[in-house]
Amino acid sequence: MPHLTQFALYFAAALLLAVTPGPGVFYVAARTLAGGRAEGIASSFGTGLGGMVHVLAGSLGVSAIVLASAELFTALKLMGAVYLVWLGFRTFQSARQEAKTALDGGAPTPAVGARRAFREGVLVEALNPKTAAFFLAFIPQFVSLEAGRVALQFMLLGFISVTLNTLVDVVVAFVASRVREGAAGRSGVIRRLREASGGAMIALGVGLAIARRPAL
Repeated sequence: MPHLTQFALYFAAALLLAVTPGPGVFYVAARTLAGGRAEGIASSFGTGLGGMVHVLAGSLGVSAIVLASAELFTALKLMGAVYLVWLGFRTFQSARQEAKTALDGGAPTPAVGARRAFREGVLVEALNPKTAAFFLAFIPQFVSLEAGRVALQFMLLGFISVTLNTLVDVVVAFVASRVREGAAGRSGVIRRLREASGGAMIALGVGLAIARRPAL
């Protein structure tokens, strides 16, 4: 393990990065506003598992191979970008469709359920090569070569980072749930918030699509 001072620096940096909004945060917020707290928490753990995919891949060297290959990086990047844009577009459209249905006196669209929210959360994070790039660029700076077991250190530090990200996502789910409950009688507010979340996911997807492969 890194020395205590080095570990404290890592923890502080990982916490700062965890509270920085990314695809996972916007997905969790949108999912919570649409289906409630249970879906939001499920999607939080989904993004956490997706993050652990990158941690495991990084410890095994798979992420380095992907980032070193322009073709593999581009393929993963485009898959993640298309999926994120599709989720954002679906979020935006469903918010408008539900508002129209409510005006017409129809029944609201049923929630997607916790299982689907969890699966989508996994894909949102697992298909984001920028997460892999972050882990490979960030974690090795805090790995102690003298302590040995570099792969195990990488996994442990990655697990800490993913745990912090997941906790932040859970907090986002609770906050979005309170917003949803507070605006229960104001469907227009919920619709605009969901549209904003959907638009943010689309923007992040476009940003991911044009991202360049990091230099290793």
